[in-house]
Amino acid sequence: MRITTWNINSVRLRIGLALKLLDQSRPDVLCLQETKCPDEQFPFEAFRDIGYKYIAVNGMKAYNGVALISRVPFESELALDWTERSDCRHISGVFPGDIEIHNFYVPAGGDEPDIERNDKFAHKLDFMSEMTDWFSSNRKKSDKVVLVGDLNIAPLESDVWSHKQLIKVVSHTPIETLSLTRLQETLNWIDTTRLIHPEPKKLYSWWSYRARDWSTSDKGRRLDHIWVTPPLKSYIGEAYILREARGWEKPSDHVPVTTKLDLD
Repeated sequence: MRITTWNINSVRLRIGLALKLLDQSRPDVLCLQETKCPDEQFPFEAFRDIGYKYIAVNGMKAYNGVALISRVPFESELALDWTERSDCRHISGVFPGDIEIHNFYVPAGGDEPDIERNDKFAHKLDFMSEMTDWFSSNRKKSDKVVLVGDLNIAPLESDVWSHKQLIKVVSHTPIETLSLTRLQETLNWIDTTRLIHPEPKKLYSWWSYRARDWSTSDKGRRLDHIWVTPPLKSYIGEAYILREARGWEKPSDHVPVTTKLDLD
C-alpha cells in the first residue's frame, strides 16, 4: 500500500497537478488537505476517470477541507469535529487488512506564538491536545493505524532550515514540538519519513510563497507527516518527499509526502 499525503491548497485550482501526481507516483491512497471545496463541488469524476473510484470528502467553501482518494475500497468513513468547530480538518477510513487511515489538517496557528494574544495559536494547541486525548482513549498501540496530514509542526532541528532563527516562529516553537511529541507517545507512533531518512539529514515539505527563488534559498520546513503504529513498522518499505513538485507550474507551497507499506 502506497500512501501519499499532500496539502494541495485548492483541489479545483490544482486538479491538473493532482492528476499528474497520480499518474507519476501511482499511490494507492492519496490524502489531501486544504481542498477548499464544498463536498458537492469536489471534482470526483476527474479522479474516478483514472481509476480512483473510492473517495471520501469533508470540505467547505474557501477554507480547510480534507479528502481520501483511493484505488482500493474502504469503509467506516468517519469525519470528526475538533475543538467544537465544524471546520473540516479530519477524515478517516478503514482499508483492507483493517488498516485505519486518519487524515488531518492541523490549524496553522497564526503569526504570534502567544495564546493570550493570538486566538489562532490557542486553537492550534487545543486541537493538538484534543487529538492526543482522542487517540489515547479510542485506539490501542496494537491497532493498525496510519496518521497523515499537514500537522503544521516541524518537530526536529533538522526539519527546519534554521533552528536558531525559527525557534520562536510558529510551527517550530518548543510548546508546539512538545505537543507533537505527546501525540506521538499516545500509540508509540513511528515517523516513517524519519525512520528511512534519520537525522541529521535536512528534510522539508514546505517552502514559503514569499521566497523569490525557493530552491536556491531552500528555507523550508517539514510540516507534513506520515506516522504508523508499531504493528505496521516492519512493513515500511520506503518513504520520500517529492521536492520537485514545489517547482511545478502554479504549485502548492507544500509537496507530496509518500510512504510505501510492503503488506504482501
